[in-house]
Amino acid sequence: MNKMILGIFTLLLVAVSVQAQQADVKAAKKAISAYKLDPSASKEKLREALAAILPEPTGEDVSDPGFFILKGEILNELAAQIVVVKQTGFGSLEELPQVDGVAVKAFQALVTALEKHAQAVNSPNYLFQDAMKGIQEVQANLYNFGVYAYEAQDYGSAYLNFSSGLACHEILKKEGQKSSLDDAYAMKDQKFFTGMAALNNNMTEAAKPLFEDLYQANYDNPAIYEALYAINANGEAANLDAAYHYLKTGREKYPEEVSLLFAEINHFLKLNRLDELTEKLKTAINREPDNPALYLTLGNVYDNLYQREYSAGNSDLAGKYFDQAFIYYNQNLEKDPTNFDALYSIGNLYYNRAATLTAVLSELSSDSSSAGMERYKAIEAEVFVAFDKALPYFQKAERLNPNDTNTLIALKEIYIRNNQPETSNAIDERLKNVRDGGFNATAFFNE
Repeated sequence: MNKMILGIFTLLLVAVSVQAQQADVKAAKKAISAYKLDPSASKEKLREALAAILPEPTGEDVSDPGFFILKGEILNELAAQIVVVKQTGFGSLEELPQVDGVAVKAFQALVTALEKHAQAVNSPNYLFQDAMKGIQEVQANLYNFGVYAYEAQDYGSAYLNFSSGLACHEILKKEGQKSSLDDAYAMKDQKFFTGMAALNNNMTEAAKPLFEDLYQANYDNPAIYEALYAINANGEAANLDAAYHYLKTGREKYPEEVSLLFAEINHFLKLNRLDELTEKLKTAINREPDNPALYLTLGNVYDNLYQREYSAGNSDLAGKYFDQAFIYYNQNLEKDPTNFDALYSIGNLYYNRAATLTAVLSELSSDSSSAGMERYKAIEAEVFVAFDKALPYFQKAERLNPNDTNTLIALKEIYIRNNQPETSNAIDERLKNVRDGGFNATAFFNE
């Protein structure tokens, strides 16, 4: 008798459990139906529908396409309401239930419904049609949520939404259904946004085929050429020749596009192709005359050209490049008088000139002839002039960044050459503190 009672009790528990799950589905259907009758006045019904359908399914619902269609429908409704509030400004997002990744979750539920329908024996066709309808509806929501995430710089979420929208298209076309991406321009735009989200989220492998498709389709947007350059120029499989092919094509197609010009400048900087940089940087300055960084970069290019030609013994050409370097560094300071890099660069320009002349002095030191002695004194005077010209720029740079080691090293050397050992030693102590990781709040400045 006891065994029989126990068996009946067990059956009752199973029945209650199944009914409870069924009751959740019924409650979800009832709540979403009530909500749709009057969405503006029944936000709580949408909340009830979500609470009933979001828990993981059990029992028969695990394999029931209808359960996942209902889940997708409810999540889709929430996504649509969020879009309405964001686009119209009517209502409040706080009044709506909060579900992370709601459009993507709606799409995933509908995909699961299709899988369950395909696996089931004699699953009614209307369930398939309902799932297709849900995927058509979620496609628009995925696009909108992708835009919201992209604008918030949440590129990972943006990619999930945009790529899910592309997946919707593939599913719909496979089944002969209409898609919002049937229009060729809409499809290209969707691929572009998906690729940009992936690229900004460091997902280069996901971004690459999207941009390559757009390149082949002659998509009218200069950003795809910059994107393909970045993808091919970086990473373990970097190929600068392939990367520059895209950049060159983009520059030819969009000669006025500043971002492509800057990308090309960075490309030649990376390759140290200095001669080709000067004209490109001058073009960039003409386009953006108030951009101090361009003057600094061009000054640096001329600085490097000066050093190259001086080392090669081309003193006349080296002198011209030296003058150009000074001009563009100084133009940077006219735009931005407190630019540390420009101040340091001018100081370093003169410091390096003094250093190269010091090397010449070393060679002349063995020449005791009157002509040799005279030349020695002339060059020695040039050395001191160069150090004197470097000094005020290094001093101003030190004021801006008292703990920059390169500036301190230069100042230490100049002071010792100027027969100021105490000042040089003070700088040396600060230099040791900086290198040891210490912080010296009291900077010594030589006016």
